[in-house]
Amino acid sequence: QEWLAESGGGLVQAGGSLKLSCVASRRTFNSYTIGWFRQAPGKEREFVATISASGSTTKYKESVKGRFTISRDNTKVSVYLQMNSLKPEDTAIYYCAADKLIGVEPHTAPHEYDYWGQGTQVTVSS
Repeated sequence: QEWLAESGGGLVQAGGSLKLSCVASRRTFNSYTIGWFRQAPGKEREFVATISASGSTTKYKESVKGRFTISRDNTKVSVYLQMNSLKPEDTAIYYCAADKLIGVEPHTAPHEYDYWGQGTQVTVSS
């Protein structure tokens, strides 16, 4: 069975940092693009960051550039999202997702992703 599981969320003050982790159930996921998305109450799910299978290509939402860093460790079948200088507007449930389409530029649209984790809550207090 294929699944993704996020961890690392929590409550942090504005300006603080958190590191989210996403672990996959099978090494097959090492061949997939992995993305991070978030959804705040009453809002649609939005793209945050994505990383190609090799790790050579990354993309970020404009508002998180310079603050968030996505990385992956294929030996651990894991992807990480280091979040620094957090702002109250970063508050949301964060999801990791896998796009099993190989050999294309990483997508930023949620509907392009095939597998999703259950999410981890990130709350940034002002």
